[in-house]
Amino acid sequence: MRPGGHRGWLLRLVVAFAFAQGAVSMARPAVSYRALALGAGETAVGVVAGVYALLPLFAAVPLGRRTDRGRCAPLLPAGVVLIAGGCAFSGLVDSLVAMAAWSGVMGLGHLCFVIGAQSIVARQSAPQEQDRNFGHFTIGASLGQLAGPVVAGALIGGPDMAGTSALALLVAGATAAVAFTSLWRIEHRAAGTSGAPRGERVPVHRILRTRGVPAGIFVSLAVLSATDILTAYLPVVGEHRDIAPSVIGLLLSLRAATTIACRLVLTPMLRLLGRAALLALTCLLAALLCAGIALPVPVWALALMLAVLGFCLGVGQPLSMTTVVRAAPDEARSTALALRLTGNRLGQVAAPAAAGLVAGVAGVAAPFLMLGVLLLAASGLGLRQGRTGDPESAGDPEPAGGLEPAEDLEPDGGDAVRRPARRRERTRR
Repeated sequence: MRPGGHRGWLLRLVVAFAFAQGAVSMARPAVSYRALALGAGETAVGVVAGVYALLPLFAAVPLGRRTDRGRCAPLLPAGVVLIAGGCAFSGLVDSLVAMAAWSGVMGLGHLCFVIGAQSIVARQSAPQEQDRNFGHFTIGASLGQLAGPVVAGALIGGPDMAGTSALALLVAGATAAVAFTSLWRIEHRAAGTSGAPRGERVPVHRILRTRGVPAGIFVSLAVLSATDILTAYLPVVGEHRDIAPSVIGLLLSLRAATTIACRLVLTPMLRLLGRAALLALTCLLAALLCAGIALPVPVWALALMLAVLGFCLGVGQPLSMTTVVRAAPDEARSTALALRLTGNRLGQVAAPAAAGLVAGVAGVAAPFLMLGVLLLAASGLGLRQGRTGDPESAGDPEPAGGLEPAEDLEPDGGDAVRRPARRRERTRR
């Protein structure tokens, strides 16, 4: 059966990712509130948030190498276990250092899950379906980002902020465990390896020098840093502007809801504008909106800005995945995706830490101005890459829409996807 013929595996992967990401999205603001309740300042909150990405920063490439030479599916349950444990123990400890360490375990689990899941999508999707399937895959993340902050906001509050934030972290651990119910028959046996020749390993520097890979990594880093700092620092903004945690949770979920809406209409937007123009325009709008959050606007205006911001941020992640997968050599696609995730984690380490330092010196609104500059650079790079990239990046002929009808949502035995020989030759040159 051709790759992508039936997509029951994709539906199950989206469901599992929704629960795993929901747990993380519930835990991230809960960790910030718990750190504040334990006496942390803005800078310390940024450091605790940054440790979430520290272990993944060193583990991404080895995990990608392993996945290039074997199956992807074992990384999914391992990731769920680490996420659940990291969330639960972050709520049980009373030390900022211990909380930061368990936050790092949670981040490592999220990395394992995402590398395995993205590699499965890359292998089991036909080339013309990659934008659509990666877009649908990231809907799982958006669903989790939609529900997680609402639940966290409903649980956190009152005079006992430390206790209620600990409860939210325990609930997040239980939510992650639910992902196990969808982890069956996601990876086809025929796609258990990349299908690429098992020759010498492609050096990391060669992958990073491949046209399209650096741009995909930077755009992804900028977009994820924006999402991450919004999640970690909007609670701090709420504390300074007397906005209740429940309202902050609703605002974060509104952003996630519009991200889902964006990914449902991603293919028509690609047809209309092309990949380069769409990336540049959405990153530019996101930069302006992030800077706008720094202004002391009323809650309704903040909600409107976050809604449009969520829609703009929904474009970068799926398109950067497709850009990296298409540009990388066949035998190193999982490693290239891992390098993209390394860039993401580098941003997640550096951006919150830098945001904490900036907030400590210039005020809590300053990190959002920093995000605006980062997204503005991503906009320029995305436009430049589109001018020099291959013609296939201009659009995607695949029709838009949701997941396929029920009769098509059955597992199949799809084979690993290989790009045409001419593109491999071009990459080598």
